[in-house]
Amino acid sequence: QLPPGPVVYSKLFPLLLVDLLFTSAAVFAVYVFYRGVKQYWADLNAGSRPVAPGGNLLTSKAGSEALPIHIGLNQLAGRWLVLYFYPKDFTSGCTLEARGFQQNLAAFQAESASVIGVSADDLEAHASFCGSEGLVFPLLSDPGGVVSRRYGSWIAPYSQRHTFLIDPQGILRQRWSAVRPSGHSQEVLAELQRQKSSIA
Repeated sequence: QLPPGPVVYSKLFPLLLVDLLFTSAAVFAVYVFYRGVKQYWADLNAGSRPVAPGGNLLTSKAGSEALPIHIGLNQLAGRWLVLYFYPKDFTSGCTLEARGFQQNLAAFQAESASVIGVSADDLEAHASFCGSEGLVFPLLSDPGGVVSRRYGSWIAPYSQRHTFLIDPQGILRQRWSAVRPSGHSQEVLAELQRQKSSIA
């Protein structure tokens, strides 16, 4: 049997070319999608989100009065920031979590990091909570969830139990959701130290 002649090849060539073009386009689309997903996660892990502005911040040393001082979280740039959201003062989990951050506060300060808590409680409740638990780090009153929403940490009427680690340039470096209050502050401290050693 004789092999196909030039006429047969000439008819097959356009079909092969179209098939090759479709295959190349499909491979390229998959590659672009892969690069896009990879870049998205790289940006997320690298912390490409800016720090959101704050609301009314309580100067919350134990026994202090509720002072309505308006402060933006971006004013805290230049230091590492542990920003943790929690549902409500005086509840068991939130109390345990706050005690943990207070117990490890000196270690955070030694790493040039500030600790700030955020909930929907008003300033008076924060002052009472700080006085009762001896908290000497600030608590942010966010009754309308303005700041909490910007961090995806709000289901009305409460802030959700999320924690964010933000570097001195205002870049999000780590996020914790579904936080377990027990031992959480030590978990955050360990990640802060790891992040600083990886950057150094």
